[in-house]
Amino acid sequence: MSDKLLPPLCSNGEVLARVQGVVGLITLNRPQALNALSLAMVRDITTLLLHWGSCPQVQAVVFIGQGREGKAPAFCAGGDIRFFHQAALAQDPRLEDFFTEEYRLNHLIHEYTKPTIALMDGVAMGGGMGLAQGCKLRVVSDQSRLAMPETHIGLFPDVGGGYFLSRCPGHAGQWLALTGQVLGAGDAIELGLADVYVPQGEMPGLLAALHEGEQNSAERVVATVMERVDLAPPLQHWVEQARINKHFSAPNVHELLHRLEADTSPWAAHTLAVLRQRSPLMLAVTLEQLRRARGQGLAQELRMERDMVHHCFHARPGAASETVEGIRALAVDKDHAPRWNPATSDEVHEAQVAVFFQSPWATHEHPLRDLS
Repeated sequence: MSDKLLPPLCSNGEVLARVQGVVGLITLNRPQALNALSLAMVRDITTLLLHWGSCPQVQAVVFIGQGREGKAPAFCAGGDIRFFHQAALAQDPRLEDFFTEEYRLNHLIHEYTKPTIALMDGVAMGGGMGLAQGCKLRVVSDQSRLAMPETHIGLFPDVGGGYFLSRCPGHAGQWLALTGQVLGAGDAIELGLADVYVPQGEMPGLLAALHEGEQNSAERVVATVMERVDLAPPLQHWVEQARINKHFSAPNVHELLHRLEADTSPWAAHTLAVLRQRSPLMLAVTLEQLRRARGQGLAQELRMERDMVHHCFHARPGAASETVEGIRALAVDKDHAPRWNPATSDEVHEAQVAVFFQSPWATHEHPLRDLS
């Protein structure tokens, strides 16, 4: 293989790359962290895509998550939230760099001119969804676990989450965004967040074919996947479509909680309990995000998210941030007892939500101003 096909990488092996025939293979190689994205990984993936975009030999790109021996697979569990916590408290400018460069990468994948394939085998959440949702072919297996769980840490579904969740059928996007519900293969395909299902038993053969097979055209790469596709498993969660659409069409979080309280079903009781664990402020922010995103193109929506994530860490800086507090409770102190402020949805005011949608940058200064 020509060295010209592999540009220098900076992540110390957290991203592995190779070219097999005409396919560029990108392996996220941070298995002990469920392949969560670091800034160096974001930069390496961007470097590879830009380089391969201009290489005639590379006709398709495949994203894979490195597995752990004896453990369930993982595609990518999201961004490195421990880094977010440390960087926010230390006022580390790399935190701003991370989100700017990650959102640029999300846009690059959506707009990439060559076929891209994501093998979402195992956990695919947050930043992993940001990588996968822009791909032309999104593959799920028996062990796929898809979610946008950001409200659990006082954040909102970013990485283009407003864009792709707002385009789910009915009010599924609001349900997924607010609750962070985890989906298996059948639900993911039904809701438009995956394209095809490959049974777990076919995954080793698929990986072997991609790494070692004669991939001599982009069409052959796609066919290598499609030859192993089967009917998706039955729905697990979207069977509650009627209830989801009824309740999550609520105009605000207060009304949503009221509707769930009036529903005596076990599903409603569970959903209500989940929402009561989330940041009331960020639930309201997320609902507004989804509303606005329906009328936006991808670039515009990513610019909005970049404004929003800035405010997540700077509107109330340091430990006062809802996001810093949410990460503390989940991943740092692990007491699972976040101290949200405001503590209830009744205490959330429109002005507090509006702050997140005010850009801190002039139009010509926005860090994502050139996305189109």
